Amino acid sequence: MAISVVINTYNAEKHLERVLESVKSFDEVLVCDMESTDSTLDIASRYGCRIVTFPRGRYNIVEPAREFAIRSASHEWVLVVDADEVVPEGLRRHLYDITSKDNCPDGLFIARKNYFMGRLMHAAYPDYILRFFRKDKTTWPPIIHVQPDVKGRVDRLPRQRMDMAFEHLANDTISDRLRKTDQYTDNELTKKASKHYGAMAFLWRPFFRFFKAYILKGGIRDGIPGFVFAKLEAYYQLVMLSKLREKTSNDHQHDGQE
Repeated sequence: MAISVVINTYNAEKHLERVLESVKSFDEVLVCDMESTDSTLDIASRYGCRIVTFPRGRYNIVEPAREFAIRSASHEWVLVVDADEVVPEGLRRHLYDITSKDNCPDGLFIARKNYFMGRLMHAAYPDYILRFFRKDKTTWPPIIHVQPDVKGRVDRLPRQRMDMAFEHLANDTISDRLRKTDQYTDNELTKKASKHYGAMAFLWRPFFRFFKAYILKGGIRDGIPGFVFAKLEAYYQLVMLSKLREKTSNDHQHDGQE
């Protein structure tokens, strides 16, 4: 079966060449660009990609552009790849193998290897993401950081097969993580608007997130970077809970003034 690779881009020149090199053997590589101003389009053209444009000015999030890109793909099977993710050859072979079989699932969660402070983070693996699916059975909701909705059977690759995991080239710095924590926790305010967390959540959730990252997922094997990563995971929970409590308090004050 033919497979389309879909890559959404905006000023993605930093890693794009390496990413396109890893996917050039697929049947189609579709780049959906959001009006880049760097050399992104030149690189995509050099690799013979099919290019479509999604106006960046309409949205502050990439999800609507993902849905547009998926609908623009030529083939039934779609692999969504970020502009900083490398697709290993083992994964490419596996995708063509399973799509040739009658019992193929309609979607597939793929593991991803993440880096932090120059180290592969055991605490951030397998980081499963739903990125391979049948186009006609899938929609991507316009909500930041949500998985696509696949109607049908969804499987996941074994976590032991690291040779089939995406390689995430971002290699976040501490400043990156702090910036993303502020941005992502702001996004959580809408997604968790109906949630109610008590006072104990301020103790329990950060503690458990640290314990999960450092002990249960093996961050202890990553030295000082693993410890810092786990502490930042706990910090994320504290910031998220604090912003929710702040929003609730502000909403109550506003209601009281009406």
